Amino acid sequence: MRRGRILIFVLLILIIGLVVVAVLVRQFLLRTSRAEEPVYKEVYIAGQNITPGGEITEQMLDTMSLPQANVLEVMFTTEELGSLVGKIARVPLDQGMVITEAMVTDRSNAVSIAGPQWAALIPTGMTAISIPTTRLSLAAYGINDGAHVNVNGCFLFADVDPSFQTALPNNTALLTGTGFVPDQLPVLSLNVMPGGGPQGRLELDPSLQQPYYLIPSEAQRPRLVCQTLLQDVVVMKLGNFPLTQTTSTQPTATDPNAQAAPPPAPDIVTLIVSPQDSVTLSYLVYTNAQLMLALRNPTDQARQATEAATLQFLLSQYNIPVPAKLPYAIQPAITALTAPFLPNDTVTVAPQQ
Repeated sequence: MRRGRILIFVLLILIIGLVVVAVLVRQFLLRTSRAEEPVYKEVYIAGQNITPGGEITEQMLDTMSLPQANVLEVMFTTEELGSLVGKIARVPLDQGMVITEAMVTDRSNAVSIAGPQWAALIPTGMTAISIPTTRLSLAAYGINDGAHVNVNGCFLFADVDPSFQTALPNNTALLTGTGFVPDQLPVLSLNVMPGGGPQGRLELDPSLQQPYYLIPSEAQRPRLVCQTLLQDVVVMKLGNFPLTQTTSTQPTATDPNAQAAPPPAPDIVTLIVSPQDSVTLSYLVYTNAQLMLALRNPTDQARQATEAATLQFLLSQYNIPVPAKLPYAIQPAITALTAPFLPNDTVTVAPQQ
């Protein structure tokens, strides 16, 4: 009897010990699993599209859970709602985008960021300027938004009088009654009679040994020169930017067969250039210089030195001879070269996709 009691007592101790061990092991495993589970925090995201300069309200916001390790200090958590509401969007905020401190600003700085949405596409330190263009200067409309181009310029130079700043040659006039008037103060008297021809030059005929006076048969012919001005320039926009209020060109419901009119051919292009280059382009536009855009590979960032194209350069570089004066000629006489395309071609531009 006594041994049976001792055996029962020992079994009870073992059972209690196993229960205690099981409880301790379970608690240890629970603590370990809880320690391994990541801690999540709620951060604010844009619940809708927010344009630059728009005020952020609580209705525009939504939340998203992120692991504590992925939550940065620049993000706004749910405890920082008051710090986010009332801010002004600095950049376009798409729906679902996590909002950070760099994307918003105070209302006092709202004026400095207000403006068109595409202004944010201009890199820091650069400017956007528009220049007139044609089908020929756009590489047959092969140049579009985002293209990389070279800007070539062609100019006409003419000789001018340094004092008058007028084209040479100067016109001449007749002077009569020159000299000092007798019995009066020594004042030079000049009587100018207009009507003289342009200023010429005196030459000596080698055969007759007689001088003769040459005058120009026509106005001065300006001299043409073309050169590459800018390289690897990015095209920001071909044509006009959209206005805030535009007239719809969609077919009306009353006329199912009506078709939208094709957009007009673009006659202007906006380039992203440095401030100094924008000043240069402004000068060229107002001096009626002819500008052409040459399309280039966007991955090609090389700069190549080019020589200005003049008549002398063409003759020497391409070995073009000056035609000799022959005793015969082509009939009929050729006095002008016609372009290989018609200047009045009608152009239909497909809408951009």
